[in-house]
Formats: sequence, C-alpha cells, structure tokens
Amino acid sequence: MMLRSFIAIELPGELQEAIARATAGLQAALPRPLVRWVSPANIHLTLKFLGEVSPSNLEQLARSLRVEAANHAAFTASIGGAGAFPNPRRPRVVWIGCEAPPALASLQRGVEAVCARLGYPSENRPFSPHLTIGRVGQTVAPAELERLRQALQQTQIGVLGAFTVDAIHIFKSDLHPSGSIYTRLYSLPLQPTHS
Repeated sequence: MMLRSFIAIELPGELQEAIARATAGLQAALPRPLVRWVSPANIHLTLKFLGEVSPSNLEQLARSLRVEAANHAAFTASIGGAGAFPNPRRPRVVWIGCEAPPALASLQRGVEAVCARLGYPSENRPFSPHLTIGRVGQTVAPAELERLRQALQQTQIGVLGAFTVDAIHIFKSDLHPSGSIYTRLYSLPLQPTHS
C-alpha cells in the first residue's frame, strides 16, 4: 500500500485559528467552487512533497531525517501577509507568507538533500516558504478571476504571530471529497536551543 506523503512543519493551533479569522472575509467573498479553502487544522508549512511512498521507504526516510533534523537548532518563524502563486493575475494557490530566519532555508536544503540521496526527485523551483490556505478552481471564468484578484488586493493581512519550529514531521495525506485528511506519521525533533 502506497501512502501519499509530505514533510512539513506544523503550526500551533492558535496560529491556525488566527489565519482563519484573518481570512474569513476573503473566504466569504470567494466561496467554493471558486476557491477550495484549506481547513484551519490542515494549514502547515510544506518542506517537501513526496508523493506516493511505501511504508518501508517512509521508515527509512524518517531514520535519515531524524539524523538531519538533530543537526539543526530550533528557531522562530512568523507568519503574515497574503498573496497568490504563480501571481495575483493568474492565481492557482492562495497563501499566507512565512518570515523565517536563514535557519529555515538551511533546514529545507538539508531535507531536500536527504530526500535526493534516497532517490526522491529534487524540487526544481526555489523554496518559497508559505502556508497554502486555498486552491483556485480549475475552471474559473475570466470575470471570476478578476473578482478573485480584486478580493486578494483588498485583503491586508499583517503579522499574525510567531512560533517556534522545534520539529519536522512526515504526514500522510488521504484525499476525500470533503478535503484532505492529514495524519502525522513521524515527528523528528530539531536540536533544542538552550537559553
């Protein structure tokens, strides 16, 4: 049995709720099927999407990532700001930004290197830390795209809060008609910071 999997950083519940509150107006202005909004409990910072992986390969990956994670010290990241990929004129993904120290990029490069050594294809786009909060429907009419663009432009989201990144996690994703269900399979702690 293959598991659709990814490696991510979890957000604390209060930040997931802060995102839900800050984007409530946007979500009301752009309902389904225009945008499929991510449930607050599913909002996370993806470091690497793996695709379909066997449980034994995931176990091997977790062992290697445990060693890698322990080489990185815990750090603080903050979230805020909103935007769309690839750009606001042709949005496919609606996101909240993530401001993080160079430690995040270093951690992501380490994760990517471990995955590459184990045969997972490397990501060809540069790492752009963000939290996906919505996915734009595939068949959106030009007028609706314009409505979406204007709603995004009018949405000002400041800094929503900061959190400590002290672990990375491997999740499996089960696709359901009502949305994806994510289950944490492995938690790999970073090196604790000593104050």
